[in-house]
Amino acid sequence: MSGQGGQDAKFFQRGKIQEFRAELAAPRKIVANITMGNDMSALFTDVVQCLGTPLLEIKKMVYLFLICYGRQKADQIHLVIPSFLQDCNDRNPLVRALAIRTMSYIPTPVVIEALTEPLRHCLKDRDPYVRKTAAICVAKLYTADPRKAEKGGFVEMLRDLLLDPNATDGVIFKLNLTVANKLLTALGESSEWGTIYILDSLLRYVPEKHVDAEIMAERVIIQLQHANSAVVLTAIKVLLYLMNYMENRRLMEYICKKMGPPLAAPSVLKNDVKVFFCKYNDPIYVKLAKLEIMYRLAREENAREVLAELQEYASEVDVDFVRKAVRSIGRLAIKVEPAADSCIQALLELLETKVTYVVQEAVIVTKDVFRRYPGKYEGIIPKLCENLDLLDEPESKAAMIWIVGQFADRIDNADELMDDLTYTFLDEPVEVQLALLSAAVKLFIYKAQSDTSKALVHKVLKWATEEVDNPDLRDRGFMYWRLLAINPTVAGEIVLAEKPAITTDADRMDRGALDQLLLHTGTLGSIYHKNPETFIRNAAGKALTDSPALNPLSRQEPRKPSSSAAPATNNLQVASQPSNGSSSDLMGTSASQEGVDGEGDGEGDDEDIESPAAPADPYANLDNAFGSYIADEPRPQTKDLLLQVF
Repeated sequence: MSGQGGQDAKFFQRGKIQEFRAELAAPRKIVANITMGNDMSALFTDVVQCLGTPLLEIKKMVYLFLICYGRQKADQIHLVIPSFLQDCNDRNPLVRALAIRTMSYIPTPVVIEALTEPLRHCLKDRDPYVRKTAAICVAKLYTADPRKAEKGGFVEMLRDLLLDPNATDGVIFKLNLTVANKLLTALGESSEWGTIYILDSLLRYVPEKHVDAEIMAERVIIQLQHANSAVVLTAIKVLLYLMNYMENRRLMEYICKKMGPPLAAPSVLKNDVKVFFCKYNDPIYVKLAKLEIMYRLAREENAREVLAELQEYASEVDVDFVRKAVRSIGRLAIKVEPAADSCIQALLELLETKVTYVVQEAVIVTKDVFRRYPGKYEGIIPKLCENLDLLDEPESKAAMIWIVGQFADRIDNADELMDDLTYTFLDEPVEVQLALLSAAVKLFIYKAQSDTSKALVHKVLKWATEEVDNPDLRDRGFMYWRLLAINPTVAGEIVLAEKPAITTDADRMDRGALDQLLLHTGTLGSIYHKNPETFIRNAAGKALTDSPALNPLSRQEPRKPSSSAAPATNNLQVASQPSNGSSSDLMGTSASQEGVDGEGDGEGDDEDIESPAAPADPYANLDNAFGSYIADEPRPQTKDLLLQVF
């Protein structure tokens, strides 16, 4: 009998191993289905029963299942609480940490209530791994229930962990010099992830003396030699932050050299621009990002190969990619002046393709090239006019209309082109209507003696002020009509004033915005060139905290472009200059020119300008704004005009 019993026991043991193997296979299939996005919540009760197994691998998969569906099954989660509490007292520290970690991931009231006591014990656990996990769980508990975390004394217990001899437990809230030095000491004993968190937490330390920041920087700079790129980027972020509180110029220069030239000047990569050339199998978002990088790295030395690459991209199939490539060619012409001729030639070749979206992008960027190099490339205007029929998008059509209006004195049939373009004025988008209005006024000023231009500008102004509901368009129409009615000569000086040449200064970042982005080095904010709070919900912004050690330049508030006085002054100076010698031709008679030259001589000139507006109705003489041209119907009175506008 005993022999038979022994054999039965042997068979029983084999059956148990097979059972474990079956149990191990089932959770793996469940986790695989969860990974693929399949709903496995119906197996909640069955999976929970596997928590009693002694196999750690099965426990991990069951706890992963609970993390995924614990919130969804809030009415059944109380069934798991006894198993949680039992595992929190397990001999194995991995099981204890796993249980406390899983509970913190399920912020339901039942689990939070059950988590309090086990978490208190785990914060004082003999194993450092359990203490580290418990410290992280305190943060999650605080997120779920701040009052319970504070009343339960968990914040004080978390602060006590700063004095823990094991570096993995280091957690930070408000730093002083003593605590910061403690964390710096722990860097050498921490893992890569621990090092990243400790370095990131040092950004909350505000040095009160220059010496404190310099000593800390000397201890952090060692991390630049770390093999992990994330550690290096975080160390760079800390060093850039500390440099705002330092005064030792030699040390700051040394730190910049250690951080590497690529971080200080992108021109170091100018010889390696080929690395960013697009591959045929790159996703579209990667290709678009590479195009932007290629443009930013473009210099006179590598402009030829960058242009050749962009020309290749302009013949691709993807429409968005081709548009971006064509636009990059124009931006390259604006940025690198020696390459402008080659870029214009490339744009002309693209115009010959007669591909609609290619031609439209070429017209858009050509307008910007004209503004960047006034009087240099106007010879290609006839080529642009040949493609008018291909322009069906508002931006491209508005760009072409601007070109026709701006250079109406150099286009023989400008009045005919404008007449064709205004045929669909009332059906066009506001962007195109505004461009047509300005171009019609320019055409009239250039060719004031032409009956066609008179009829055209009157027709467009009448449409803009009477038949269009957009207030911006109507206001601009009234403004132009008023200018032409009071003094056409002055109107010409205003409308045809020389425009300031556009530059690539827009690519430069404001000092204040740059200081903020440097605090987000190594994050998505540094890639998007935006602060995280602008694209991540509930994200907290970072800023330099004031301190006696803070550098004066870093203390300055970010500049606002709208409040800058210098650019406005420059614009006014440029606007007061004649437009490439064309203003004298524009006005025709010497008497008109004398009126313009005498504009600033005294108050008498102002009286002469204001005299046509003497009648009670400010719009009474608008019909005479175009010489002897008579309107089809009388203008409405002021009261009626106001009713129409508002």
